[in-house]
Amino acid sequence: MGEGEVIGASTHYLTTPQGGGDVWSAEAASAGRRGAQKIVSAGEVAAPERVADLLGVGRGDPVVARRRIMFLDGEPCELTDTYYSVEIARGTGLAGTAKIRGGAVRLLAELGHVGVRAREDVAARMPSESERAALALRADEPVIELTRLTLDADDRPVQVDVMVMPPRGQKLRYEIRIG
Repeated sequence: MGEGEVIGASTHYLTTPQGGGDVWSAEAASAGRRGAQKIVSAGEVAAPERVADLLGVGRGDPVVARRRIMFLDGEPCELTDTYYSVEIARGTGLAGTAKIRGGAVRLLAELGHVGVRAREDVAARMPSESERAALALRADEPVIELTRLTLDADDRPVQVDVMVMPPRGQKLRYEIRIG
């Protein structure tokens, strides 16, 4: 890993972590860094158009959303919004702002929703003003947006993650098994 570089491997976030810890903190610690997160909000919201399409719900229908800011060595480095259908998340820890012991993937599995496949789309774009402020970006600095759809064994959507991060110091790693 280069100096200041963070390697994000999506596969770590799709399985229940060993020991029930925080995957982001463990990934940062493995590189000698300090990772933390703050849950900014959680609860039911109107589904944004793209999220509604991915979750297979009507545009504007209620979904459960968890908004987090991720920190690396005390600095904001990523905005993460995770969305669930209300059928999966209403009335669970996913709809609240408390940290979920063992993480969301563990809780989803306990609720009978195990992700077995994920599809990710990565795009570069200019940030909104609120994203620029939250991530302390310069006026001319773009962001990477990674959108992940996690599906169960029956190809039903389990969750949608939308992550926004500055490209500096980022390296996304994908390991693909063929056959």
